[in-house]
Amino acid sequence: MATQVKSALPAERAVTDPAVAATVTGILDDVGRRGDAAIREYSEKFDKWSPESFRLSAEQVAEIVATVPEQVIEDIRFVQDQVRRFAQHQRDSLTDFEVETLPGVFLGQKQVPVAAVGAYVPGGRYPLTASAHMTIVTAKVAGVPRVVACTPPIRGEIPSATVAAMAMAGADEIYLLGGVQAMAAMALGTASIQKVDLIAGPGNAYVAEAKRQLFGQVGIDLFAGPTEILVIADDDADPFVVAVDLLSQAEHGPDSPAVLVTTSSSLAERVIEHVDEILVDMPTRDMAGPAWRDHGQVIVTEGLDEAYAVADSFASEHVEVLTREPRLALEKMQHYGALFLGEGTCVSYGDKVIGTNHVLPTRGNARFTGGLWVGKYLRTVTYQEVVTHEASAMLGDVCGRAARVELFEGHARSGDVRAAKYRGTSLPWSEHKYA
Repeated sequence: MATQVKSALPAERAVTDPAVAATVTGILDDVGRRGDAAIREYSEKFDKWSPESFRLSAEQVAEIVATVPEQVIEDIRFVQDQVRRFAQHQRDSLTDFEVETLPGVFLGQKQVPVAAVGAYVPGGRYPLTASAHMTIVTAKVAGVPRVVACTPPIRGEIPSATVAAMAMAGADEIYLLGGVQAMAAMALGTASIQKVDLIAGPGNAYVAEAKRQLFGQVGIDLFAGPTEILVIADDDADPFVVAVDLLSQAEHGPDSPAVLVTTSSSLAERVIEHVDEILVDMPTRDMAGPAWRDHGQVIVTEGLDEAYAVADSFASEHVEVLTREPRLALEKMQHYGALFLGEGTCVSYGDKVIGTNHVLPTRGNARFTGGLWVGKYLRTVTYQEVVTHEASAMLGDVCGRAARVELFEGHARSGDVRAAKYRGTSLPWSEHKYA
């Protein structure tokens, strides 16, 4: 039976703070009424940012990109190549097809890209260039013709590396605009910003709530909460590596869960000791410290099968498997956003460089959904064609009977009329004759 060595505060239900919800509702309503004027006021209020135009021209983008160090550009290019390559393999796995299911009856499927996507790249305290790779590159691989990208200024400054990442990813329009006002502009549209059909990308509590309230008017990638990490480790794992990896995700914010599930009580104790040591001079301890204190957990199980079961019960966003045979997790586990197998593979690789998408389900949502991928930007549509009179007449007979069981006389008659026309017979419910 599993033993809790370090427990966390009771998990809160995934509900929105009423104050956050009310603020977001007010901003969305205001932007819906006043458009660009409201957006400018909120940008001035929240970001101290009110340029002549929020949209960057091609010339402005080129000037900004030119200020970014060449090594940063090279790294952005490398990472985007990895994201693009994996996304292309995903796209190639989705095929169009047409099949003749009955003689003369053809059914088909097509993958059609969403026409316009809004990619939100958070700013806040730090430039998050990786979110540009994940949202924009993937959309372009899917074939989206128009990608609008928004990111806020950071403390009144243009986030040059983020702008470079957006441009290199293939964004068609780039706006220095953040927060709820950016979400409203993309989803609702204004005189200067044409609305999109789907919004993707992470953000703070206000951005997440904006996505929730706008869902239905536009599509969204997924609802996301604080980032999560769960590490499964046996006695073969390096406790210092485990500690470092737990804190790598805890630094995202003070409410980010970091969980260790291990078969070794001695490893559990050493990991806790290492975490305490590392936090002393960790530059982001203001985030990682409270996250570990309030949301960190260490659980010791009697064996790996129990460890996998415990991990599945969390349905964590990121699951790192530091065991002798890490690939066993592919067979044993079902509920996770992404698996990171073996000591050579850390969650930070997924966040920053390896190529899989880092926009993943949180708060247990991995039980019913995966993360952002090429398929999110595609609509699977179907078509059908009946090319022979014999096939249509046969289907018309079945349609008439099936529809009348459900008391849908109009549907039944659509089948009847074809059965009668293609056989040259009379309709029982009309004077119209085909005989």
